[in-house]
Amino acid sequence: MNKTMVGLVLGAAALAASTAASAHVDLAVGIGVPGVAYAPKPEYVAPPPPVAYAPPPPPVALAYRDDDDWRAREWREHEWREHERREHRWREREWRDHGDWGN
Repeated sequence: MNKTMVGLVLGAAALAASTAASAHVDLAVGIGVPGVAYAPKPEYVAPPPPVAYAPPPPPVALAYRDDDDWRAREWREHEWREHERREHRWREREWRDHGDWGN
């Protein structure tokens, strides 16, 4: 009886181990009987309105000046500053020469 019990326990353990290690397999047999399928009627939606593109605005015409050159502007500013400097020196000299106002 001991040998039988040990054999049964070992057999059950081997069977449990092999069952746990085996891959899961499903077997299904289908019979081609169509079922009832219901699909609602499709709803048609109006397409979105077409996109209207406006023509681009006309180009803006800017007046072109021949004297609108950065070098010319710089030179005019240079000449103006030189004129102001000379005038300032002249006024300082006149003030020094005639600063006493006849005293």
